[in-house]
Amino acid sequence: MITMRKNAVWVFAVVVAAMLETTWIEHVRLLDVVPNLTLLMISYFAIANGEERAMWTGAIGGVFQDVASNAVLGHNVLCNVVVGYAAARVASRMITVHPAAKAALVFSASIAHGLVYVGVAYVQDPTTAAFNGIIARVVPAAFYTALFTPIMFFALDRAFKRKREWTLKKGTA
Repeated sequence: MITMRKNAVWVFAVVVAAMLETTWIEHVRLLDVVPNLTLLMISYFAIANGEERAMWTGAIGGVFQDVASNAVLGHNVLCNVVVGYAAARVASRMITVHPAAKAALVFSASIAHGLVYVGVAYVQDPTTAAFNGIIARVVPAAFYTALFTPIMFFALDRAFKRKREWTLKKGTA
């Protein structure tokens, strides 16, 4: 029963984040970039729950992103799932207690997401200005998304009642 409730809260949180990203987030646009709330959710669940939850978060959020944008259906899903898997693999090998480590993971995941997204867009349409898209959109969006990391992770920790799992025990280095 607890697992079912926790899964329902997870799906609700992902859907709300994706809906906010496709509607309300335009109000916090800065220099023509917006934070990627779905990517923040993917990164959070990559740290908290591992590959499977991060990939499912990417799939659910990606469907909302694809429907709301002019992208081909599956474009964001592919990017989110690949980045979710990679972020979870990286997060499993690093100490993610410090907020700077979380922000660095989000920044790296955002850059990777942007590179995959631009790469797929370039394969679909070679006339796309791929390099300009990376410089003008991907890098600033990665910084902006990373700025939202402490706020979003704090809210998600509260929502999922997650406590710090990593503590230094006596006798370990």
